[in-house]
Amino acid sequence: MSTEYLAFCGLDCGACLAFIATKDNNDELRKKTAADWTARHQAKGSQEPPIQPAEINCRGCLSKGPLYAHCRECAVRICGLGRGFKNCEDCPEYRCTKLAELQSHLF
Repeated sequence: MSTEYLAFCGLDCGACLAFIATKDNNDELRKKTAADWTARHQAKGSQEPPIQPAEINCRGCLSKGPLYAHCRECAVRICGLGRGFKNCEDCPEYRCTKLAELQSHLF
């Protein structure tokens, strides 16, 4: 895994479908990703409206944008930016509740 696009939480943004669709300007991948992510969220009981392909744009957690909605609002990302860290492992509070909550939704 390359560390070039490593998110605060340790995920590889470079492997994210939103990142790949943006990098490659791939509208078909945006459509597929929007449909897949909508189905995944609905399977977990989400009442959110369907994700639209136009929302699938992201340059990675550490970029200035564009960012996918979840990434813009991510408590771990906001915390890392506010504290000036490049990665959660640099934080003295590593393994905090913000990180644990995010990981519980991802894994």
